[in-house]
Amino acid sequence: MKLIEKIKIKNFGRFKDLSVSFSPDMNLLIGDNEAGKSTILTAIDIVLSGSRSKIETIGLDSLFNTKIVDEFLKSDKKYENLPVLYIELYLNNQENKDLDGRNNSLNEPSHGLYMICEPRDDLSKEIADILEQEEDNFPFEYYSINFKTFSGDSYTGYRKFMNHLLLDSSQINNEYATKFYIKTLYHSNINESEKNKNQNEYRKHKEKFREEILSDLNARIEDYSFAIRTNSKSNLETDLTIKEEDIEIENKGKGRQCFIKTDFALRKNENELDLILLEEPENHLSHVNMKKLIQRIKKSENKQLFVATHSNLISTRLDLRKSILLNSNSNKPVLLNDLKEGTAKFFMKAPDNNILEFIMSDKVILVEGDAEYILMQCFYEKVTNEKPEDSNIHILSVGGTSFKRYLDIAKLLQIKTCVIRDNDGDYDKKIVESFSDYTDDLIGIFSELDNSISTFEIAMYKTNTDICEELFEPGRRSLSVQDYMLANKADCAFMLLEDKSDKIKVPDYIKTAIEWIKG
Repeated sequence: MKLIEKIKIKNFGRFKDLSVSFSPDMNLLIGDNEAGKSTILTAIDIVLSGSRSKIETIGLDSLFNTKIVDEFLKSDKKYENLPVLYIELYLNNQENKDLDGRNNSLNEPSHGLYMICEPRDDLSKEIADILEQEEDNFPFEYYSINFKTFSGDSYTGYRKFMNHLLLDSSQINNEYATKFYIKTLYHSNINESEKNKNQNEYRKHKEKFREEILSDLNARIEDYSFAIRTNSKSNLETDLTIKEEDIEIENKGKGRQCFIKTDFALRKNENELDLILLEEPENHLSHVNMKKLIQRIKKSENKQLFVATHSNLISTRLDLRKSILLNSNSNKPVLLNDLKEGTAKFFMKAPDNNILEFIMSDKVILVEGDAEYILMQCFYEKVTNEKPEDSNIHILSVGGTSFKRYLDIAKLLQIKTCVIRDNDGDYDKKIVESFSDYTDDLIGIFSELDNSISTFEIAMYKTNTDICEELFEPGRRSLSVQDYMLANKADCAFMLLEDKSDKIKVPDYIKTAIEWIKG
């Protein structure tokens, strides 16, 4: 297999400086909006395409890191300090020795390709004149765009070192994107001899149509005649489409288009794609079809996959250990390949979870039930006089058996995490012993110390006896108020929030937990 082992990015898109290694099979780029997922996919696509026109279409001013441009314009604007943009792809040891060399930022013997945009020395005088102007004017138009191998040889889009395909679901019904996709798949499924034969036969059929079908019409027209286009913009490849059940893909819904294109690309074929880039495949898909797509991706073989997503379902079902986590507040990606196998499998098999919300948070309060979750924001506001989001704190209900799975991730990502849970009548065993492997400055486990106060509902009753009696005592015949609260946890929590939020008191262990996570 031909593989990308690593990418290095300088002053491109979201990143001033980025270096990240890739898995040989699956790579999940996970992050919130503006975190840089698309930047990495675009960077890979540009270098493998070797297409200057692709960069010119996007615009160099849109590709350059905006912060580095602003910093330069606020400086003394010297020509020699103009920033350079480059993208380097370090490939595995392929047989093509043309890719071997030291022409990379590490100056180390490696195998790879790069694209570089830098000021043109032959236009240095013109650039200097622009930089001397009072108004801010960055000389994008005076930059050169070059594609080179690590051996120093130039290359263009006509010389393919890896067969790849970018599927962007945001453009899934875009006519140009669809035609480009079909053309790429056609090339990856046909050999040169077949392609030449098909083009020749297609041209002959066009000529036959003109000679036999249009002849009567043209005989009636003086000076002019009807013909069939045969130029490069109207040929076999431009006229091809894909059908499913006799319906052209362009006439399918967006969700079905996304599924068909991805499924078709992942299929084995004689001349396989080496690499597939999937941009947010969850867009336009129903929950059921997303699960089908995940199964299709998991079965893919002999291809390196890059999947950019912010879907909990996709990220967990495809193995979190293949994740590259990107956060809009940080330029440094985090890899989860050190995650325990059991934890990774848990999230792959567990019911739909909120793992991405956890991963993208700075500070998190984990609770184990609906009742605690319903009241926790109210508790936080009472203790701190502010909302949790004002302190970048996220509250998640994850279930008591899942705490340690989340804490495994918290330890790797250094997420400050507070666990609030019941002692279940045995504080030493359920809290002290059970969480002994999770003693960390950034991890706090909080529970009621008194074993007789074994659950959250009992703690609420003990702390707010008068309020609970007033709300829940009327109509009680067999159950005590405390037993009623234990039997109707979520409903009672909701009633307390709706009717008594201004009067309820926060149990001491929860107050301590809130002060710790905020501090």
